[in-house]
Amino acid sequence: MILLKRFSGKSVTYIIVLLLLFILQFVTSCNSPFTPKPRGYFRVALPAHEYQLFDRPGFPYSFEYPKYANIIQDSTYFDEQPENPYWINLDIPSLNGRIYISYNQIGGKARYKVQNKSGEYVDSFGINTFDKLLNDSYTLSYKHSYKASSIEDSAFVSKGGISGIFFRIGGNTATANQFLLTDSNRHFLRGALYFDAAPNEDSLKPINNFLKEDLKHLINSLRWKN
Repeated sequence: MILLKRFSGKSVTYIIVLLLLFILQFVTSCNSPFTPKPRGYFRVALPAHEYQLFDRPGFPYSFEYPKYANIIQDSTYFDEQPENPYWINLDIPSLNGRIYISYNQIGGKARYKVQNKSGEYVDSFGINTFDKLLNDSYTLSYKHSYKASSIEDSAFVSKGGISGIFFRIGGNTATANQFLLTDSNRHFLRGALYFDAAPNEDSLKPINNFLKEDLKHLINSLRWKN
């Protein structure tokens, strides 16, 4: 009774109107459609594309590579021992990337693992034929197929006249870009770009696109020495 006397007449009507407006606004906001914001990722500062020559004495190839990359002699190629001293890594620490470079001489000695009668894997030796090296490259590229949303292989001829195949692997895979270069007679070189990060196609897309330009430059600048 005290409240009614205190807020009688126009005051009570005003309060009721405000209360109804508040309820209406609350109900309307609850029924409004929700639009999720796209997931964001940290912005990565990308350096300028600048290159330097790799032309180490004794190596059967030369090429130009980014100035922000470091050449490291590869003592292990994933879980395998390199077949020769011409297997190297291009480390790109600022972008957590690494380009694995392997080289084989067509017709040269090949080492691979075979299982003996005791079940142990031991070294066996054979010959690196062109067909074997080509099939091994496809096997390595397509081993990511269980995670890949797409795999495309495109044949090309570089600006230096060297034939090759570029592999573009879509989806959340460890590597999105791989390639091979060969003269089908003596030289066979393979490259693969990997990242020291969880494979996420969306977050790695800007860096993949950036380093893909460096891969193209490496391919077009590569030359055989003999």
